[in-house]
Amino acid sequence: MGFDPWDAAFVADPYPAYRELREQGRAIWSEATSQWLVPHYADVNALLRDRRLGRTYLHRFTHEEFGREAPPPAHEPFHVLNGNGLLDLEDPAHARVRRLVAKAFTPRTVEQLVPAVKRMAGKLAAGLLADGGGDLLTAVAEPLPVAVIAELLGVPESDRGPLRPWSADICGMFELRPDEETARRAVRASVEFSDYLRALIAERRERPGGDLISGLIAAHDEEGRLSEQEMISTCVLLLNAGHEATVNTTVNGWWTLFRHPDRLADLRRNPEKLSTAVDELLRYDTPLQMFERWVLDDIEIGGVTIPRGAEVALLFGSANRDPARFTDPDTLDLVRADNPHLSFGAGIHYCLGAPLARRELEASFGALLADGIPPLRLVREPQWREGYVIRGLEELLVEF
Repeated sequence: MGFDPWDAAFVADPYPAYRELREQGRAIWSEATSQWLVPHYADVNALLRDRRLGRTYLHRFTHEEFGREAPPPAHEPFHVLNGNGLLDLEDPAHARVRRLVAKAFTPRTVEQLVPAVKRMAGKLAAGLLADGGGDLLTAVAEPLPVAVIAELLGVPESDRGPLRPWSADICGMFELRPDEETARRAVRASVEFSDYLRALIAERRERPGGDLISGLIAAHDEEGRLSEQEMISTCVLLLNAGHEATVNTTVNGWWTLFRHPDRLADLRRNPEKLSTAVDELLRYDTPLQMFERWVLDDIEIGGVTIPRGAEVALLFGSANRDPARFTDPDTLDLVRADNPHLSFGAGIHYCLGAPLARRELEASFGALLADGIPPLRLVREPQWREGYVIRGLEELLVEF
């Protein structure tokens, strides 16, 4: 089986194909996706930091100059929202926005949230126990990060219902070749979410609080403040990135643990291993399998020249299983000490929310492994949902 992001068997287990790709070379052309695939850890790590590549090219070129078609005008609300977020900005705009966001989203902000995160995780675990089990995806994995980000932003509980659907619809555009219906849903969600946040920002300007939106409004330096659009895009990115990665790491991680019952039993006995366990689960079955970059200036990888205008696919899932960097990479080692996985990226686009994501994951796994909670058991083998870039399960049915 080769690299085929639309094949269900590949999505269920892409790691054998990655092994073949690493043996083939350092940059492999994919006819299926019209991209150069980069499967080795050292190259992925280096290219994430290489400014000859970019998440966008519009800071240097027009669509025409870069040899690409402009997106349809009907898609503009999505691209405005996405293009003003940290994930797709390039320097100098990226440095300015990240510096201002970091003034509001500080390590202290994360630490202050930890008690609430643990409380929410405990409540969700207790609810699952009271029900005698259920779908771990919808009962625990999805509600926790949405509630945490909503708490962080100051979104009232009564307004939180649409957050998950908005996030899912917007993130559909990050898959390979999204169809027109996916684009339509993403545009609608972009408009509705932006309108909601615009009203919430206006309210916080009048009545500031201790939430992140109030902090973003107040953040300033010698270059000025964040624009309203930059604040909106930052809030949406925090939900989308924090939500999708945390949800999929939770369910994919439990599925991994169920397939390694000895490691799961050891983790129950030794919850102090949770910190390294979370990073190992992030490495072992990476939630974001691919990160795409545009080639802004010709580059060479392993003797292959990749020209300006091409697209490279940095294969995080393959890099995190590269034996050149990780000892016994196909072994799940929950106390792996040397674990510089790339699941949160690297370079200027390293995930700003990584510390919060780790805290959420520790709280989520910890709540279901705590004393007084009976061991979980898998009800039936899960199915992988369609979609390769953001890779996750349809459901994960469990019982106690």
